[in-house]
Amino acid sequence: MKIDRRFGLTIIAAVVLLCAGCGPLVPPAPEPMRQVSQFVSPEKEYTIKVFDPLERVNRLVYQFNYYFDVYVFLPTVDGYRRVMPDYAEDRISNFFDNVLEINNLANCILQLKPKAIGITAARLVVNSTVGVLGLWDPASGWGLPRQEEDLGQTLGYFGIGNGPYLVLPVLGPSNLRDALGKGGDLWIFNEVDPFNFENNPFWISLTYNTLNAIDTRKRTPFRYYSTGSPFEYEWIRLLYTEKRFLQIMQ
Repeated sequence: MKIDRRFGLTIIAAVVLLCAGCGPLVPPAPEPMRQVSQFVSPEKEYTIKVFDPLERVNRLVYQFNYYFDVYVFLPTVDGYRRVMPDYAEDRISNFFDNVLEINNLANCILQLKPKAIGITAARLVVNSTVGVLGLWDPASGWGLPRQEEDLGQTLGYFGIGNGPYLVLPVLGPSNLRDALGKGGDLWIFNEVDPFNFENNPFWISLTYNTLNAIDTRKRTPFRYYSTGSPFEYEWIRLLYTEKRFLQIMQ
């Protein structure tokens, strides 16, 4: 029941963002993405190939994400930044980073990385106490760097392949392994339930999920169709795959 409720909260948060970001103007439609075969000779060999059997569907989702971003997410983020002082924004970002240490620690344990376990556990304790519930990040200044781990990386660490490339609605680039990992990370957080959402008023969970979504988008510099390149879909697909490979190899 917990997992169902968390997914329901995520959907409601998306609806809240939709209502907050609605405006009278519809954004201009992006130029249709042309196939890479129009620009590259078929005999050319590439060193890196990404398995993308759902490319047609992925491209449609990619365009949906563009409209959601322009018409909902970015206007909501802009409104948030106009209302919130920079100092308060930084405190909120630090708070969510500290909460995410729960998943970082769980995945460090699953990957049997003793040094990373020690650093992450120390960060969680220091920032939750001295840093006042994570609003500040004294641990980084004390030589305890952030160890970013997720279940997708954990599965890759144990040899699970990428699977087909996926573009997830709103969430963006992924693959089958990482998509399953996101669900697993949600389950881990839901089981720990650090804020006792299960026994608290519904609006607390809704506020947390909405603010978390806004803060995450605010800190993501990427803008759809901003590269001016007909290869944007291919480049994002390649860069995401390479990034995840490097993260797993660390």
